[in-house]
Amino acid sequence: MKRVALPFDRGELVVELPDEAVVLRPNPTTPLADAASAVRESLAHPLAGPPLRGRVRARQSVAIVISDITRPVPNETLLGPVIEELRAAGIRDEDVTIVNGTGLHRPNTPAELEWMLGREIASRYRVVQHEARRPETLATVGRSSRGVPVELCRAYVEADVRIVTGFVEPHLFAGFSGGPKGVMPGVAGAQIVMSNHGAANLSHPRARWCVTDGNPVFEEMQAVAALCPASFLLNVTLDAQRRISGVFAGEPSPAHAAAIAAARRQYEVPIPGPFDVVVATNMGYPADVNFYQSVKGMSVAAEAVSEGGAIVLVAGCAEGLGGPEYVDLLTRGESAASLLRDICAAGETRHDQWQVQCQAMVQTKAAVYVHSLLSRSETEAAHVAYCEDVGETLRRLAAESRAAGRRGSILVLPHGQLTVPVIQS
Repeated sequence: MKRVALPFDRGELVVELPDEAVVLRPNPTTPLADAASAVRESLAHPLAGPPLRGRVRARQSVAIVISDITRPVPNETLLGPVIEELRAAGIRDEDVTIVNGTGLHRPNTPAELEWMLGREIASRYRVVQHEARRPETLATVGRSSRGVPVELCRAYVEADVRIVTGFVEPHLFAGFSGGPKGVMPGVAGAQIVMSNHGAANLSHPRARWCVTDGNPVFEEMQAVAALCPASFLLNVTLDAQRRISGVFAGEPSPAHAAAIAAARRQYEVPIPGPFDVVVATNMGYPADVNFYQSVKGMSVAAEAVSEGGAIVLVAGCAEGLGGPEYVDLLTRGESAASLLRDICAAGETRHDQWQVQCQAMVQTKAAVYVHSLLSRSETEAAHVAYCEDVGETLRRLAAESRAAGRRGSILVLPHGQLTVPVIQS
């Protein structure tokens, strides 16, 4: 037997695995020795376009978009150098607004904002929490190609200079995060987000991990962001320990393209074929804060699992299943299959249905077991099997697989979506 530590909530869960189990990690990447200096260098010498300091003038208003607490972005490391550059250009502290790009997620608490930003930044600067369903906080900037009104956070739209920050990682239906995703859905109104995340888009064969070309979700995100474009993009990639491995700054499109290229090299890992049982995490806190976010872990596991196999998701879910609308939608159906039928047949998009759809699509391929802080009743209400002991469950599933004439092969993804298995044809 061998032991592997799996990120779980704010700590780790150590699991005993059979010796033949394969543990897949991100490709080896050297973290930056001095991340703050690398950020400063990128601001002064971006990949495309003039330096940040050359894009602003004294007394202009500046909006800096950050990701909310569900993304492990090293905000303090990014914002410190950005603020230094703004001050050097004559921007006053009172002219800077930090916009928390919550998308359709809940606002973050003062304690969470302090944890995300650091005490000094959180207390010194105006912080606006994007509220996608409050019309008075939004401004209309156009319409999508399908005629849907596009509203964005007013604090973002009305700023003279708009800086978007974030972390580029594989995404289950947008291909990759970062770039335009910081604007849509980060600071977008509910109507366009729900349209973009609709059942038809998510059912498209190219709306999947690490695919951007021809992906209707990603391409619409680009189009929406272009209606009120960022003045400057600052994205990073991270290693499995959440250390910065690359900095990508400048004009949004080329900077994001460079970040995606680096992310592919780091996060896409080849495997020879599918496995009968796949174990995945959602990278621990804050990414596994609830079941809604942790669907990503089971989805990336589905990239490697065989048809009719099993997935074991290890995720803290300390805040429960998720928001009330999501919980109501997820738990109302008789099964994941019935929920998928209802979502695909519905004429309109319901809030958070995309995560239910993603889960249900995984469950058309494999059984899902979940080890978390959720109770058995909460777990089973989410239409997945309760897993009390990960090691014991793995051994049982592998034995059942062999009894059914399969190999009983096991793959483990300790770092969730930072390791996207790519089956070699």
